[in-house]
Amino acid sequence: MSMPDDQFERMRQILAAPSPIGMEAAMSTGVIEPMMREYMPDGWAIHRFKGHAGLVLDTHPGDTSRPSIMLIGHADKIRMQVRSISEDGKIYINTDSFLPNVIVGHEVLLFSEEPEKPGNWRRIEGGTIEAIGAIHFSEPSQRSGDKGLSPDSIYLELQMHGEKAKKRLEKLGVKAGDPIILNRPIKRGFSPDTYYGAYLDNGLGCFMVTELGRLLAESPLKNLRVLLSIATHEEIGRFGAAALAGDFKPDVLIGTDVGHDYLAAPNLGAKRMNPEAMGKGFALTVGSIVTPYLNQLIMEACQKAEIPVQTSVVGRDTGTDAMGAALAGFDCVATSIGFPIRNMHTISETGHTADILGALHGMFTSLHYMDAMNKGKGITREDFKKNHPRLDLTKRLESGW
Repeated sequence: MSMPDDQFERMRQILAAPSPIGMEAAMSTGVIEPMMREYMPDGWAIHRFKGHAGLVLDTHPGDTSRPSIMLIGHADKIRMQVRSISEDGKIYINTDSFLPNVIVGHEVLLFSEEPEKPGNWRRIEGGTIEAIGAIHFSEPSQRSGDKGLSPDSIYLELQMHGEKAKKRLEKLGVKAGDPIILNRPIKRGFSPDTYYGAYLDNGLGCFMVTELGRLLAESPLKNLRVLLSIATHEEIGRFGAAALAGDFKPDVLIGTDVGHDYLAAPNLGAKRMNPEAMGKGFALTVGSIVTPYLNQLIMEACQKAEIPVQTSVVGRDTGTDAMGAALAGFDCVATSIGFPIRNMHTISETGHTADILGALHGMFTSLHYMDAMNKGKGITREDFKKNHPRLDLTKRLESGW
């Protein structure tokens, strides 16, 4: 499924926003909120928050009589941080959730505050991530591939040279804790309907939630309240989702996040993973705290609309913002949807437009499906309470031999 150029450009803008963990406002407030305000009808509202740069677009603000459905994407990007500066001007960094070898040689953006004006942030471009300096300085075991790179060896190269390099960097405001992010906005790929670049995780979830609001503004629901949410701090514990869910206490919570293309993943054959694959549609999670009845409704809606759905299998934890209600400690129907990608947590994450568009229209269709239940009166909270699977009432399946 192809994506129109204007929609692809909106996706590129969201994914390119500089929103490292803890500083997500560039995406939520800077990019997504203006997009939402362009299409939101009168009567909808946007909620902001104090301790984090989360965002919620609310179709029926203050209306607790309607069943509420919250969909969450997370705006925080894996970032690197300045750890220390050496006398020769090397800026040693923490690599966070990046493998050291996948970031070496790539261009990055460093953000720092003006020394005399805390809160006045600037960005430094033109830097690259390095490790050993040259193959000539590497150990024999590194050349053979028997030994990798140590996270402690990774540094930011800003080409500083000459005397007092460290002091010159400090005078610029570079200091321990400054965030660093990869600098590669997405581009369309070589294969049809593909794209690649940094931070599909999880700008894609935020894009899907934002575009879903656009569709709902054109075709509003009659009976359901929808809370289209952009969370923070997912990469360090899903704390933003817990805060948003705990504040609104929705009846239904759907996490939206990237997943893995296990079919194309190297060296995973022996693990017998469920063969999720890029380009075959969005993935619906089973396991963990996922509510079977909610998955049933989504499957029914997508089958009627002929929207392909894959299955993502998880154990005790979904690993996504779908855990927000569980972490906040209140009763909630929940599931998680995903978009299978390749090369997660690298500068060249790769996805397919059919998967993200399938998720978008799958959620739009599912919301309207639930909105039309009960002869047009919409799904109720009681429907969720009384439709838990009764495995004690199952019938024995005969083999047929």
